[in-house]
Amino acid sequence: MSKTPPSNRPGFATRAIHEGYDPKDEKGALVPPVFMTSTYAFDTVEDGGAAFRGERNAYIYGRTKNPTQTVLESRLASLEGAEAAVATASGMSAISATFFSLFQQGDRILVHSRLYGNSFAFFGHLRDRFGFDIRLIDMTEPGELEAAAAEGAFKAVYFETPANPMLDIVDIEAVSALAHRHGAISIVDNTFATPYLQRPLEQGADLVLHSATKYLGGHGDLIAGIVAGSEAHVKQIRQIGLRVMTGATMAPLTAHLILRGLKTLELRMERHSSSALTLAERLSRHPAIAQVIYPGLAGTKGHAIASRQMSGYGGLIGFYVDGDYDRAAKLCNRLQLSTIAVSLGDAETLVQHPASMTHSTYPKEEREKLGLADNLIRVSVGLETAEDIVADFDAALAGLR
Repeated sequence: MSKTPPSNRPGFATRAIHEGYDPKDEKGALVPPVFMTSTYAFDTVEDGGAAFRGERNAYIYGRTKNPTQTVLESRLASLEGAEAAVATASGMSAISATFFSLFQQGDRILVHSRLYGNSFAFFGHLRDRFGFDIRLIDMTEPGELEAAAAEGAFKAVYFETPANPMLDIVDIEAVSALAHRHGAISIVDNTFATPYLQRPLEQGADLVLHSATKYLGGHGDLIAGIVAGSEAHVKQIRQIGLRVMTGATMAPLTAHLILRGLKTLELRMERHSSSALTLAERLSRHPAIAQVIYPGLAGTKGHAIASRQMSGYGGLIGFYVDGDYDRAAKLCNRLQLSTIAVSLGDAETLVQHPASMTHSTYPKEEREKLGLADNLIRVSVGLETAEDIVADFDAALAGLR
């Protein structure tokens, strides 16, 4: 049970720290215990049978749910404004469990063309191996989306916003409304923004997904995923996609670490966002940088939509070095404070080269068409002192002049 009555909704940070747990329920333990058990005992055979039939709410086996995981799911559901949530072993398992649970062979899915590289590969497998009708389109262009919707019935739209790695901003309200007019559902990957900066369900989306590995955990020490939405959708995903299809259950210790991370999510996202804006503004004035992509810059495409649907612009920056792959690689290699690594949302500033790393799953022709060029660099701005991050890039850029 939660300590706070539902009628008295507290603030974001308060819910991130307290929602879904009362120390009195667990012998006064201030921090929710880590339940390291795979199975659960029943008083009688009849008691166990009732649990299996769903006649009473009970823990049966750790692949389906765990008490530590339940606290996390309650907390994330509250932060996203959802009826329910389900925790999974990774962001990719959150995506796969969702699609294996809710859709089937032949279903048409409209997908934004710029995605995390492994998400792009996943949809390719759904198309080529499982017979899904996957249509990749640019959802930042309303005309292209309308045209795709008019071509025939579809079951869902799926997109990231901001999207990886070029920070495309998709209008959640508009795209979700279009999906609903056609009897489809809207699924949004909210990893880059987190529920602190953006809550897609409040803007019309039906399901929201996260790689909890990133900002929700926040410390680069875990792999996890989250799906949040209606009770009906989440139940399907838990019982089919998680329990049966993938078995990709979140470990109890991982749930504990994310609960710890959520306690500082608001503070961290404020710092990530402010430092990212500082770095983006500095890079935008540098002669060795051809273009900076950051939703907080007025000249960035999607800035107006981001300003409407987000409360801040996040900690990710994309930019094109003036030059080719060699100059982009040279810049990354010259950085001293920042670390060359994939992933994002850590306390450390991370830089990576999408074309050769996270988005190498895209064919070269497709990368070039989508702007995933060899001179593109993505930066996950960390929690170091902002002046030190800027100084690191200034020193690295000095060698490119």
